[in-house]
Amino acid sequence: MSSPLVPSPAPINEPRTIVVTGAGSGIGRAVATRLLSHGWNVVLAGRKVEPLRETAAQHSAALVVPTDVTDPKAVEHLFAQAVRHFGRIDVLFNNAGVFGPAANIGELSPEQWQEVCAVNLSGAMYCAGSAFRHMQRAGGGRIINNGSISAQVPRPATVAYAVTKHAITGLTKSIELDGREYGITASQIDIGNAASPMMADVGATSGALQADGTRKVEPTFDLEQAAATIEFIAQSPANVSLNQVTITAAGMPFIGRG
Repeated sequence: MSSPLVPSPAPINEPRTIVVTGAGSGIGRAVATRLLSHGWNVVLAGRKVEPLRETAAQHSAALVVPTDVTDPKAVEHLFAQAVRHFGRIDVLFNNAGVFGPAANIGELSPEQWQEVCAVNLSGAMYCAGSAFRHMQRAGGGRIINNGSISAQVPRPATVAYAVTKHAITGLTKSIELDGREYGITASQIDIGNAASPMMADVGATSGALQADGTRKVEPTFDLEQAAATIEFIAQSPANVSLNQVTITAAGMPFIGRG
């Protein structure tokens, strides 16, 4: 059995490089903005170019690469551009995702299921795979997968989202295991009720559906706190692995949901 490689960090005084998918809005935008302000090279990926450009704000260390993560060739192009521009990839924040329809398993159509899987599962796999291959050649790196607390406890009538987010846990653990000999670590961050546009989709601020059939306005917390947690994971030393982190709004109905 081959011995583990020692990860090769970016040279001292050179900025590290992170790829952020779904960087045009929400947590992706918050992370990209924060890391650009803290000296990172940031590759911003997403389907729509204008929101990416708004996030990048013409920052000299930002690279905008419009990308549909459901297209494997587009994903390969994203990572090739990142390496060509910055020389290496140190971290992937595998963040792009969709909430999908409000539906239970009996109501979910095959088309709806495939649409959610294409982004949340296949897209995450394609991005992680491409990052993994580049990190193998570079001697190490870190992949951070955005899980959601729905990877632990689902909301009512969110079967497609919950199942795909549970799958992210398997992806994270597999990367962590298979990446050992290459100096690649994997982390999963499960975020609950950060104040993003997705919270409007679930009705958290107007009345989210609860397990007993009632609706409840739920507390939220500032996206910057979630972005700070992701920055902490991203900048951790190569010999430290943070396997799973959960951050939620205080008092949200998660522990003992319902």
